[in-house]
Amino acid sequence: MRYRRVGRTGMLVSELCLGTNTFGGDGPVWKSLGALEQPAVDAVVAKAVEGGINFIDTADMYAAGQSEECVGRAIRNVGVDRADVVIATKVGGRMAPGVNGTGASRGHMIRALDASLKRLATDYVDLYMVHYFDPATPLEETLRTLDGLVRAGKVRHIGCSNFAAWQVMKGLQVSAREGLERFEVIEANWSAATRGLEREVVPMALDQGVGVLVWGGLVGGLLSGKFNREGGDAGVSRTGGNTPPVLNRDQVFDVVDALRTVAARREASVAQTALAWLLSHKAVTSVLFGARNAEQVADNVKATDVVLQDDDMALIGAAAEPVMDYGLWSVRGSATARLQYV
Repeated sequence: MRYRRVGRTGMLVSELCLGTNTFGGDGPVWKSLGALEQPAVDAVVAKAVEGGINFIDTADMYAAGQSEECVGRAIRNVGVDRADVVIATKVGGRMAPGVNGTGASRGHMIRALDASLKRLATDYVDLYMVHYFDPATPLEETLRTLDGLVRAGKVRHIGCSNFAAWQVMKGLQVSAREGLERFEVIEANWSAATRGLEREVVPMALDQGVGVLVWGGLVGGLLSGKFNREGGDAGVSRTGGNTPPVLNRDQVFDVVDALRTVAARREASVAQTALAWLLSHKAVTSVLFGARNAEQVADNVKATDVVLQDDDMALIGAAAEPVMDYGLWSVRGSATARLQYV
């Protein structure tokens, strides 16, 4: 396992991160994701730690707080030293019925963090991220509150999730102007089949020293290699084997075909190859993956051993190139010519 810095901080995290939206929960959504009970959670966390993973990502809204509770118990049950694990959690999803039961306002975030710390059974979180951009709350209020939580010792570093590039930049400007803690990482969707992040967010992150924590790298299992155009085992996919409506099904399976070819070259699984493709990008700090059992964890950890060559990256990349609008297309040649000097 290799380790990478989080943004411009000195905190090091494993290049694979254990996602936990498979932990706990009732109802159709959480059951489809995994709804793991504590013994299964303990086994997954133990296997992750054994594989060198020191980074665990959760959120207060995952299974209405049950995921955080499972993470806290697992760390104790497995016998991991709290100082040896980096815990990230997120705030902003709805956690109460009232109008102030969601968002990134001062009141909601302070209440939410205290509740998260109690569920996680810890007195601090290493990375606290705003789950969604809140248009009703000025970023000044959000960042001043987060800065205060860092100064209070309840949070080590801050980040954001699912923000647009301009929203991150606005936040960085506020932090620089007011001397506040800055977003050190953005958690966002990226995969060989979903590459919109490469248009604006990735260049921004590289330029500003903001780390990218990737979610959805296997597109809910569709890039695991267990599906083809004719179908597969719906039980292994969070999407039930169905392509999300925003994606072109044929293009997704063009990517799968390319991944299969490269996987055969590198004697790896298709899922490992899909994760290795992401890990080959300089902007990536860590790639999230979810697991329903220890065997899935062990298989995904092997992605760190897969080394892709330039022709592998080109073959996979050509299957679903990010769509360029006119403005980006018109300057692409000039910009590319200067990349060698970066």
